[in-house]
Amino acid sequence: MESSLSGKVALITGASSGIGAATALKLSASGIKVGIAARRLDRLESLGAEIAAKGGEALAIEMDVADPVSVDAGVKKLIAAYGSLDILFNNAGLMPVSDVDQLRTDEWSRMVDVNIKGVLNTTAAVLPRMIAQQAGHIVNTSSIAGRKVMPGLTVYSATKFAVTAFSEGLRMEVGKKHNIRVTCIQPGAVATELYEQTTDAAHRQMLEDFGKQITMLKASDIADAVVFAVQAPAHVNVAELFVLPTEQA
Repeated sequence: MESSLSGKVALITGASSGIGAATALKLSASGIKVGIAARRLDRLESLGAEIAAKGGEALAIEMDVADPVSVDAGVKKLIAAYGSLDILFNNAGLMPVSDVDQLRTDEWSRMVDVNIKGVLNTTAAVLPRMIAQQAGHIVNTSSIAGRKVMPGLTVYSATKFAVTAFSEGLRMEVGKKHNIRVTCIQPGAVATELYEQTTDAAHRQMLEDFGKQITMLKASDIADAVVFAVQAPAHVNVAELFVLPTEQA
């Protein structure tokens, strides 16, 4: 039986690894044409080749979500190639862990640029298209840290609280008016490259120790949650999904 998603077009940011790459594979397996966007073009081309080998369609798009010009160019490239844009998965994100009194302000700024402004930039770039077609689905990756604050994750949590709030307000504003669904995915601990961004030795060790104490989620577990949300019937908006390891408190 043909998937209800077959022939749709999705843009996935942060697609060069982790949750983004896993979701690209799952969506393409459902018949969706995927625009895979990130800064690491070599990774994207390898992923695109893997998707093509499995019978899917993928377009590699070099994109820095913090740069509106880069985002706009990438969205235009995807629409020119596939003719529409039905799903946006705002997944690009950074999580360097440190205490506020360490004053790693460059890391704070980069998190704000990618985790918040990146979501706003990509949303602004795709909304005119979705409004014109009176249909679309925007999926944002927040975090359990977007609901609960933990030491060392203060600034990261602030960015993810922003994503959660933006997702909720966006759904209320564009749902009924423009027939656009909005889903906020809030993962717990997932085994990805996210933990490798921490430069503080003590926090890096803490993350590694935590990872040994529980069975962490796989990136594909979050990809399954995205597929679940986007293949829901048109009258159903899966607004929020918490996805946690069974052993995570």
